Amino acid sequence: QVQLLESGGGLVQPGGSLKLSCAASGLAFSSYTMKWFRQAPGKEREWVATIDTIDRMKLYTDSVKGRFTIARDNVEKTVALQMNNLKPEDTAVYYCNARGPGATIYWGQGTQVTVSS
Repeated sequence: QVQLLESGGGLVQPGGSLKLSCAASGLAFSSYTMKWFRQAPGKEREWVATIDTIDRMKLYTDSVKGRFTIARDNVEKTVALQMNNLKPEDTAVYYCNARGPGATIYWGQGTQVTVSS
């Protein structure tokens, strides 16, 4: 059974940092492009960042460029999202997403990030 388990969310003040982690099991992790999405209250889920299977290509939505960094460890089967200089508008539930062969897609259950003073 495939499982993506996010962790690392919490409450942080504006300007602070958090590191999210997603641990994968039950899939050939190194064959999957990994993504982070987020969904704020009352808004649609939006894409945040992507990392390819061999850690060569990283893409970010404009609003997080220069502040967020995505990274993966194919041995540990994890993908992380380092978030720096957090802003209130970054408040959302953050989801890990795996996209693999045959357009297979898996989602994690999400972790809450709240940026507030």
